Amino acid sequence: MTRSLHLLLLLTCLNLLPAAAFAQTCTFSTSNMVFSGSPLSGAAINGTTSLTANCSALIGLFRRVLICPNLNAGSGGATSAARLMTGPASLSYQLYQDSARQTVWGSWTWAFSTRPPEFFVDIPAVLGTGSTTVSMYGQILPNQTTVPVGSYSSTFSGAQTTFRYRFDDGAGCANPSGISGTTNFTVSLQTAKDCLVSAQNIDFGNRGVLSFNLDQDGQVSVNCSPGTPYVVALGPGGANAGPTARRMTKGAEFITYGLYRDTARTLPWGDTSGTNTFGGTGSGITQNLPVYARVPPQNTPTPGTYSDTIVVTVTY
Repeated sequence: MTRSLHLLLLLTCLNLLPAAAFAQTCTFSTSNMVFSGSPLSGAAINGTTSLTANCSALIGLFRRVLICPNLNAGSGGATSAARLMTGPASLSYQLYQDSARQTVWGSWTWAFSTRPPEFFVDIPAVLGTGSTTVSMYGQILPNQTTVPVGSYSSTFSGAQTTFRYRFDDGAGCANPSGISGTTNFTVSLQTAKDCLVSAQNIDFGNRGVLSFNLDQDGQVSVNCSPGTPYVVALGPGGANAGPTARRMTKGAEFITYGLYRDTARTLPWGDTSGTNTFGGTGSGITQNLPVYARVPPQNTPTPGTYSDTIVVTVTY
C-alpha cells in the first residue's frame, strides 16, 4: 500500500511541472582553425577544426535536439566565390562540411553559400545532457602565389555564428524557429618568406673534336615570396673548381666547361656572394633565369659520356 502511494505522488508531481521544464539549453565551442603552409607553391592549403554542441534539459525523456549551425562570411568578408581573410592583402579561403571540401558550410541567412549542415544532440533521460562533435574543414584556395608575407585571419562571433536549436520536430533547419546560440573561433594563416627553385639540365649533345667553343643554354627557375630579396649561387661541381673551370668527368678523364650569367659568356656564375652570383627580388611569380654554358677548345679525351652535377642554392 505504501509503495503505491509513493508512485501516485511522483506522478502527481510530474504532472504539475511547468512546460518550461522540458526546454533545452545548448552551448557551443569551436577550436580555432590554424592553417599551416605557404601559398607560394600555388597548391591549396587544408585545415580542420571541430564544433561541439553540449545540450541539456531538466527532462530529456530521450529527445533529440536539432542544431542549425549557420556560419556567415566572417569578419574578413566574402565574395560570391570565397570567404576572405584580411592581412597585408585579401586571402581567399572556404569552410566546408565534408573532408573532400566540396560542400560549403554556409548559412540559411547568407545568400552567397549553400545551407549549413544539420546535426543532432540526443538527451538521454531525466536531468540529461548530451554532446555531439562535428568536424569543420577549411581550405585556402590555390593559385594565390602573389599574396604578401604576413598574418591573415578572419573571426567568427556574434552575428557571424547565428546558430539555432530546438527539439527536433522533423522540419529541419529550413524552419528558422528555435533558440539562438553563438560560438567564437578564428581562422588564420601566418606566412613567412619562402623560395622555390628548380633547374633545367644542360646537354651539349654529341660532339667530336673539341677544337672550338661549344655553347649551350640551361635555366634556373626561382619563385620567391613577394618583396623577398634572393641570391642564386651555382656550386663548383664535382671538381670543386672555379666557375669557368668546372669539369665534366668520365673516370679520371674530364672536359672543362664554364657557366655564365650573360650570352657573351663574360660574367661567370659561381657561388661567391657579391662577386659572381645572381640577385633578384621575389614577386610570387616564377622567374626563369638563363644559364649560359660553354665548353672552350681543349684537348679531346677519349669518347664517352661526360657529366657533372651542380648544386643550385637560393639564399633569401
